[in-house]
Amino acid sequence: MTGRRSRLFGRGPAAEPDDQLRRTDQRGPDAGSARFLEAERAVVSPPAPAAALTIDALGRKCPIPIIMLAEQIRDVPLGAVVAVLADDPAAYTDIPSWCAMKAQEFVTSQDLAQGWALYIRRRL
Repeated sequence: MTGRRSRLFGRGPAAEPDDQLRRTDQRGPDAGSARFLEAERAVVSPPAPAAALTIDALGRKCPIPIIMLAEQIRDVPLGAVVAVLADDPAAYTDIPSWCAMKAQEFVTSQDLAQGWALYIRRRL
């Protein structure tokens, strides 16, 4: 493997950590910035839209989550949001692609303890 692929797949040499950013006991002009870099930052996710229908596809492999979505999206009114709960990595990328192909709106995704909640707004 070469360059970028080696770094992506972890088969190349590991990069040396920058000691200046890792040390918290250092003294000097950069001591405050080092402590700031190590501070935990609270990540606030936007609230999930209210779903008119929730499809539980946890534990099911692709294309089953997409098939379930395609069958059940007709049961909600236009403009309503459907939530698909899925834990298959293929569904995480395939559902937004399906939305683009079928002229539906992919609203957002939200990480769950197990998998993701993918929100789709019915347009047609």
